[in-house]
Amino acid sequence: MLDIADELNRWVEQGREFAVATVVAVGGSAPRQPGAALAVDSEGTAIGSVSGGCVEGAVYELCRQALEDGQTVLEGFGYSDEDAFAVGLTCGGVIDILITPVLAGSPARPVFAAALAASASGEAAALARITDGPAELVGRALLVHPGGGYEGVLGGHPELDRTVADEAVALLDAGRTTTLSLGADGRLCGQPLTVLVESSVPAPRMIVFGAIDFAAALVRVGKFLNYHVTVCDARPVFATRTRFPDADEIAVEWPHKYLARTTVDARTVLCVLTHDAKFDIPLLESALRMPLAYVGAMGSRRTHLDRNRRLREAGVTELELNRLRSPIGLDLGARTPEETALSIAAEIVANRRGGSGVSLTGAHTPIHHDGTEPTGRRIGSVA
Repeated sequence: MLDIADELNRWVEQGREFAVATVVAVGGSAPRQPGAALAVDSEGTAIGSVSGGCVEGAVYELCRQALEDGQTVLEGFGYSDEDAFAVGLTCGGVIDILITPVLAGSPARPVFAAALAASASGEAAALARITDGPAELVGRALLVHPGGGYEGVLGGHPELDRTVADEAVALLDAGRTTTLSLGADGRLCGQPLTVLVESSVPAPRMIVFGAIDFAAALVRVGKFLNYHVTVCDARPVFATRTRFPDADEIAVEWPHKYLARTTVDARTVLCVLTHDAKFDIPLLESALRMPLAYVGAMGSRRTHLDRNRRLREAGVTELELNRLRSPIGLDLGARTPEETALSIAAEIVANRRGGSGVSLTGAHTPIHHDGTEPTGRRIGSVA
């Protein structure tokens, strides 16, 4: 539900009652991942999506029903279900959806409100909810902060809250949304529970080194992919707001010096477009030793070979060199700056999601490479 936090936070501030349907598990070709949400308020207004259109109508009605009876419902749709075909899930996917009423006075509403407010303001927060287990526990929520503090109560055993909070902090550090399986006492024994942990974190960073025309196109694509984009170049005549109006930040500084002082993490992507050894070598020497999500460098194959030679001479190991994506981007036959930016962005997405980069036509590889496996069953009311 945190993927629509901005809108839901406004609903909370306005005192609206609503029901939120959240994807908790997917399989096959289901288009949305765990955490995707659709919400319906008491007036029938709907926001968000759980399936890209496949089961929206049925889920909308389930939300309306939850608003009427106040019951939390876990519903499964799969291609083997006759009802799933009837509501439009014909793409071969399997999807489990938790429908939770968020009513005035409900115990979970303050937790949801705090989580939505934190996410809408750009703060890091994790929302943990029990999606499967004893009926009296399903739907309970825990808001976990980056430091490990938490609000709310999941179950009767305090160890459960502490265990889930510890796991949620680790997931929050990685910016991951997934499910946990554990016992009601917080360990791997006792009555089993499934807990969905949604992570809401500030946008990941894309740092583009080299204020060239290709960089301007890449900035636009990076913003489209929801990155916080920085352009860095040592030449003030080129690194200007006029040339890069879409960038979140422009740094006029030697690239390796900027990298040394700025904050990066395991989600940060670096795109080195300078293809100039005096900039590239000291920058990449540092970058390839950092726990970054992606490091790519532009240049011809001849430039790539010369760059690798220089990096080896600087002490970069073969293992570190293997992390470098160079020449940067996927083979799309790109020519223009916009096409090249698309090529680079496609490689970043493939690297992040585990894709091969090959055409899906005639291939037998999965369309989606992540997601928690669903039960593929219709579960019905659980509370």
